Amino acid sequence: MTEANYIRWFADLGLADLAEVGGKTASLGEMYRSLTPEGIRVPNGFAITASAYRDMLDQAKAWEPLRTLIQFHASAVPGEQEKIAKEARTIVYEAGLPHELVTQIAAAYERLCDQYGQQVRLAVRSSATAEDLPQASFAGQHDSYLNIGNLDGLIEACRRCFASLFTARAISYRERNGFDHFKVSLAVAVMKMVRADQASSGVMFTLDTDSGFRDVVFITSAYGLGENIVQGAVDPDEFYVHKPTYEIGHRCVLRRQLGSKQLTLVCDPDLNSQELQNIQTPDVRRQRYSLNDEEILELARYAMAAEKHYSAQRGEPCPMDLEWAKDGDDGHLYLLQARPETVVSRKPVNQLQRYRLRAIPETSSMLAEGRAIGSAIASGTLRRVDDVNGLSSFQDGEILFAASTSPDWGPAMRRAAALVTERGGRTCHAAIVAREFGIPAIVGIGSEHRLHDGQVVTVSCSEGDTGHIYDGDIPFDTTTIQLDQLPTPHTKMMINLGSPEQAFRLSALPCDGVGLARMEFIVNEHIKIHPMALVCPDKVEHTQDRNTIDALTANYDSGPEYFIEKLSEGIGTIAAAFYPRPVIVRTSDFKTNEYARLIGGSAFEPHEENPMLGFRGAARYAHPAYAGGFAQECAAIKRAREDMGLTNIKVMIPFCRRIPEAEQVLKAMADHGLKQSHNGLEVYVMCEIPNNVVQIDGFSQLFDGISIGSNDLTQLVLGVDRDSDIVAFDFDERDPGVLEMIRLAIEGAKRNGIPAGICGEAPSNYPEVAEYLVKQGITSISLSPDALLHTIERVAVIEQQKGV
Repeated sequence: MTEANYIRWFADLGLADLAEVGGKTASLGEMYRSLTPEGIRVPNGFAITASAYRDMLDQAKAWEPLRTLIQFHASAVPGEQEKIAKEARTIVYEAGLPHELVTQIAAAYERLCDQYGQQVRLAVRSSATAEDLPQASFAGQHDSYLNIGNLDGLIEACRRCFASLFTARAISYRERNGFDHFKVSLAVAVMKMVRADQASSGVMFTLDTDSGFRDVVFITSAYGLGENIVQGAVDPDEFYVHKPTYEIGHRCVLRRQLGSKQLTLVCDPDLNSQELQNIQTPDVRRQRYSLNDEEILELARYAMAAEKHYSAQRGEPCPMDLEWAKDGDDGHLYLLQARPETVVSRKPVNQLQRYRLRAIPETSSMLAEGRAIGSAIASGTLRRVDDVNGLSSFQDGEILFAASTSPDWGPAMRRAAALVTERGGRTCHAAIVAREFGIPAIVGIGSEHRLHDGQVVTVSCSEGDTGHIYDGDIPFDTTTIQLDQLPTPHTKMMINLGSPEQAFRLSALPCDGVGLARMEFIVNEHIKIHPMALVCPDKVEHTQDRNTIDALTANYDSGPEYFIEKLSEGIGTIAAAFYPRPVIVRTSDFKTNEYARLIGGSAFEPHEENPMLGFRGAARYAHPAYAGGFAQECAAIKRAREDMGLTNIKVMIPFCRRIPEAEQVLKAMADHGLKQSHNGLEVYVMCEIPNNVVQIDGFSQLFDGISIGSNDLTQLVLGVDRDSDIVAFDFDERDPGVLEMIRLAIEGAKRNGIPAGICGEAPSNYPEVAEYLVKQGITSISLSPDALLHTIERVAVIEQQKGV
């Protein structure tokens, strides 16, 4: 009788071999065989086939005892289920490996040693034959082993991998997804272990994992082995690369966020030990990014190549979930796993679910905040769980709260109304499970919070990337919108947006772009430092401010470099989200009292009795007191347009009082590399001062378009300080005088052949103002996102009545 061949090398495997070697190993073979020729590194290795698993149980006569045992699992209580799973694993483990299998594994091991050296360490990974399917990932359900340094350790790890087909979490997962326990077999992947314990590792996706936005590669990274990221034991660094502009030759990181990287998972130096150790990451390493830009862009190349290959294999777009690692020995980056992304990419693209808190009562307070997973809201009793034993008291519909979670917790997590963890990033286990189960989660809230067991709280992920946990049960509304049923007006419908964190999610709205991207939000929330304090740090008055500036800019060669990178990434994120739709970025429009509140700002701002009418907008840009700050703003826009390739960015100048002032600003922009019409650059002006309307012909000769700022225009037409509560009753954009000024502005823009839009609050707040604008023939209306959809419907009706 011919001896069975239980070993298959990666070079001879592909996706078609899933039934023989499991999804994980078939994918490894596919990567090794197809992506290595493209310069993508994949560690070599071999598969121990599923037939080895089946023959092992045949020879041990283990099938019948397993069937008898497992038939009672689904109806058993949780404690009994764990006992059944443990007994099943014992049956498989004690079946032992047949002699011929051990002989073949030993020969394959020697061949790997010949390739990588006798000191090679191995990763031994379970690979189920129903794994990494588009409809079910099986991620984290079976066991894998690292740091295997000899043949005995390899044999032991293989036995344990086979047994892990019957972990409690794997059994429950199969039952939940309708898989027959005995039609799923287990293969094992044996491969060179990439020494990430001496470098860094992580996961990456070819879409944004929260919004489903498909035009980015999302990369997470931390020091050491990747299990810490998966289990949520650390807050990783996060990076985005924009795929469309990368494809046309631009090599620039779109956005980055520094993670805490609290722990580093490393191997025991002893080759005979398979122990892994989690050590505290030194503070100096935590304050640095775990990847440089060159490495981030190289990983993005890997991800895009993998997505293209797997999409071609399947004949349809196939967003990918990938594991990667950097080898501390050779310094190279490797792909370790590629599987289809199975949660976000399957959500309907023509349907938008919106959640909104009705109101936050005065008696309620925010207890904690962290990274929001999804966009939903949930209320319930908070239940603190410290380990798997504590899950027995967890009740359906409670909010599960833990330091971090693990795959063992799956059955309880699916019964939760929401998840909250103190540690973890957006690709940790809790985040992955939350997306799969469709429940909100807030991860990485840290240890400084006011949550305790038994509280009734509301978990809100509806307010952008930052999720909030409020005290009490706060009512909320849920709206489902069928996007394909909305009309398409002739008038361009745009949105106002300041937060980069909201951009990917809001890009799904049926709008024509961003009519107002507020730069000051990015400066206030992400940069935090006064621009001139970065140009002239020696003039900063307070020691505490100087120390804070030093801390925030520690990873940068200079203060201006910090400002330019942060601002360009904020602007770039918004522009990338809507690319190639236009994004009109307004240069900074802080008033002096607002600038002064920035770190170090008090030294650079005069005191004004009425900042609303003072040193703001265009008046600042060429003035010696702010010229250095404006130079940084221009450099950030130039970087976003030219280095990132986001030429859909237009620039808008606010509060430009006079024609000579406009000419000065345009000259200053050109001097800083933003020359009008170069590389398609268009420059708009805010039409918000009566003189902008009176001299509309003169302003139209200088600028490529106008955007009516109804807030300031109303205040200046009516002589009402909109910041003053005592006269607020007189502030009304619907006043006939204000509407007449708007009419004259639109008429003047038309006369001069330039577009006229509006980005003030009036059309968002008052449907009758939107109607008036359409009747005047305005080019575009830019609204708050919440007002967009119902205004689209109203505008379409108005246009139909006009016969547009």
